[in-house]
Amino acid sequence: MPAKPQERNYRMMAQPFAAPKNDAELEVNSDGNAEIKFPNRFNSPKFVEGYATTFEDPYVLWEEPDWVDSRGEVQKGWKYVEVMHDGCMEGADVSDVIFLYDHEGRVYARNRNETLFIEPQLHGLYIAADLSRTSLAEQMYEDIQAGMVDRMSWAFTIAEEDVEEDEENRTVTFHVRRIKKVFDVSAVSRPADPNTEISARRVIDGAIEERKLREAQRAERMGRMRRELALRAKAMKFD
Repeated sequence: MPAKPQERNYRMMAQPFAAPKNDAELEVNSDGNAEIKFPNRFNSPKFVEGYATTFEDPYVLWEEPDWVDSRGEVQKGWKYVEVMHDGCMEGADVSDVIFLYDHEGRVYARNRNETLFIEPQLHGLYIAADLSRTSLAEQMYEDIQAGMVDRMSWAFTIAEEDVEEDEENRTVTFHVRRIKKVFDVSAVSRPADPNTEISARRVIDGAIEERKLREAQRAERMGRMRRELALRAKAMKFD
């Protein structure tokens, strides 16, 4: 069953998306003719690469500000962290991943026609793209090469994750164990992509609501205990 659009998660990583040095070389083929070769997997004059995510490398999704409770005491805000674990891409659907700009608009490359390469590596999910096939893709390459666009984001759905809550350090960690499907990788123009913030807040808000419910339940239990103790103390006084 296709994933619903609202199930998609977007994450923008700090790792650069770059156009590496790509000097052409002359090689003589078996017919004795010279051919121009480029030192990349596509033999492309317009080649870019980067990592959509890193593995075993916790990163902060969002931090709550400190706040003052009803007693005037400063309470430390919670931090929400995510970790993509080794092996999370095992079994993921990457059958038709496309390369976009800000997660929308025209397609600049796709793995189905072998202009986009996706590979889980030790460091993370490696992405490489051939941006030489169309004039618009070449323009995107020029922007990346000039440093106008230098960050990457990706859209995916999660098949398996677990949540760890550390009360002492006020930290909630989402451990992503398995990715269900990768939809696209995207060059992004803004330091914080709105899709990333919306998606992250959707995940975080659920954790916040669950934590607040537990805290409210705990406060209610403590309130009942205090009332019971007060009634007992009152009864003992009259005795």
